[in-house]
Amino acid sequence: MNFKIWLGIVVALVLFGAAGLYLAPQEPEKTLHTEKSNLIVVDAPRRGERISSPLIVTGRARGNWYFEASFPIEILDAEGNVIGQGYAETKNDWMTEEFVPFESISIPFSPQAAESQGTLILRRDNPSGLPEHDDALEVPVIFE
Repeated sequence: MNFKIWLGIVVALVLFGAAGLYLAPQEPEKTLHTEKSNLIVVDAPRRGERISSPLIVTGRARGNWYFEASFPIEILDAEGNVIGQGYAETKNDWMTEEFVPFESISIPFSPQAAESQGTLILRRDNPSGLPEHDDALEVPVIFE
């Protein structure tokens, strides 16, 4: 009988522990940017990551994010000033609705101060210039 009580206690502790892990708040995923993850996903740099010049951005985007296999990228300082510009491109067939991998050119930039915050902006290429076709993903970063 003593054994059954101990076994019941152990099983109860395991179940409570598993429930606690399941219900505990999870840290947000740093790789996926959920507000646009159905259109574009940045693998590097991650949200809040420290970056240095020159920067290379990698990830994957749906074919309609590209035009002629590329799209523009900007690096902004904390005040919103553009401190670096470049583009990402794919070597794959971009005329699809599926995700297509991309890599940026090496983008040099000059932050005003180390340890300051900035924003990496990946813009949907919009050759029409029509505002209804504009879209962008903003990734907060920290300058080394």
